[in-house]
Amino acid sequence: MSKQHTISDYDEASKALREKNLRQALYDEGSVIMQDVLVNLHGDEHRARRSLETQVFRRDFFRYYETEVFPTTLKETLAPYIESGEMDLVDFGYRVMVNLTVDFTGIDRPLKTPEETADLMALTQLFGRTATMAHATVDRDALRAEAREALDRFDETYVVPSIASRTEKLQQLKAGEITEEDLPRDVLTVLLRNEDNIDMTRDMLTREMAFFTLAGAHTSIHTLTHAMHEMLTWTSAHPEDRKRIDEAPRFIQRCVFESIRLHPSSPIASRRSLCPMHIEQHDIDEGDSVIIDLQTANRSTDMFGSDASEFNPHRDIPKGQQGYGLSFGRGMHACLGLNLAAGVMPPEDKTVDHMGTVALISQVLFQAGVRPDPDKTAEKDTRTERDLWGYYPVRLGPV
Repeated sequence: MSKQHTISDYDEASKALREKNLRQALYDEGSVIMQDVLVNLHGDEHRARRSLETQVFRRDFFRYYETEVFPTTLKETLAPYIESGEMDLVDFGYRVMVNLTVDFTGIDRPLKTPEETADLMALTQLFGRTATMAHATVDRDALRAEAREALDRFDETYVVPSIASRTEKLQQLKAGEITEEDLPRDVLTVLLRNEDNIDMTRDMLTREMAFFTLAGAHTSIHTLTHAMHEMLTWTSAHPEDRKRIDEAPRFIQRCVFESIRLHPSSPIASRRSLCPMHIEQHDIDEGDSVIIDLQTANRSTDMFGSDASEFNPHRDIPKGQQGYGLSFGRGMHACLGLNLAAGVMPPEDKTVDHMGTVALISQVLFQAGVRPDPDKTAEKDTRTERDLWGYYPVRLGPV
């Protein structure tokens, strides 16, 4: 009979995340969306697909999006909220991130209307809840049925026309009518160009599109809300740091990294052992479940100091470690979108040239005068056991 083992020591958790004989198991219950998508593959199959899709996520891609694409999207999305003087951070996060994530996924938006954005938001939210079904507090069979119906509609409405437009572009490239620079730079284009080299059915392709859409938006949105909550709380108690938010990109990144350390998008990683092994005093047999407690590991006092459970953007980070701890994973399943969401922290003697979308949004919101709404109360999402905000009201503009 298989057993369950929990690993919470920081160093051992890091080793377990890198262990090639531990198979991803976190999303098994959400297989209606997650079956055979990148994050659930293992071994050679995972390596082959990741090497293809990584072509999209290179450093120049993130810089291009951060400097040329994202600022326009952010400005357009934020404008009506500045006019009204209030917003729900969770709703705003979905609106600003969903357009970005469908871009690099390869999902066309032919209408570009508020209604279309709302539809993509609803699909992304549903796919996110389905992927993390292991932590759901609602009827899981009903959630699966809703997800199947939504996946069919997502395919018909968005994936089918997106495939058609990219297939036409690839045919034009083959005929010499366009150049490489004219091709869309997204995951779907890469997969279609290499369909003879990967074992991917049509259903798998649709799920891969749903996965990248939810992975890019769902986690970043909740990362943003946690980070804003921590920064608003911190600057209220430490007003001397309020100016740093406006003027020091490195400080904003430190705030975001510190929040991500405390609030990983998933509090645990779940693996299934492919063979017997020994980790942190655990004798693990083939088929055993291994729970890697990221939230506890990230709050290790040995690694991050006696106040490791508290938010402190001035924290001294041990040499060789990242300020966000293990939240983005390690090894084969390390997050592909790390640089997009969190940016790159340069050495102390270098300037920040890639902040990441979460830090960029945070900076713009503070510049817009963001502050907690005194007349409304923020609420956690009760549909999941994960520590996620479901509603976070704020005010904007002059006090």
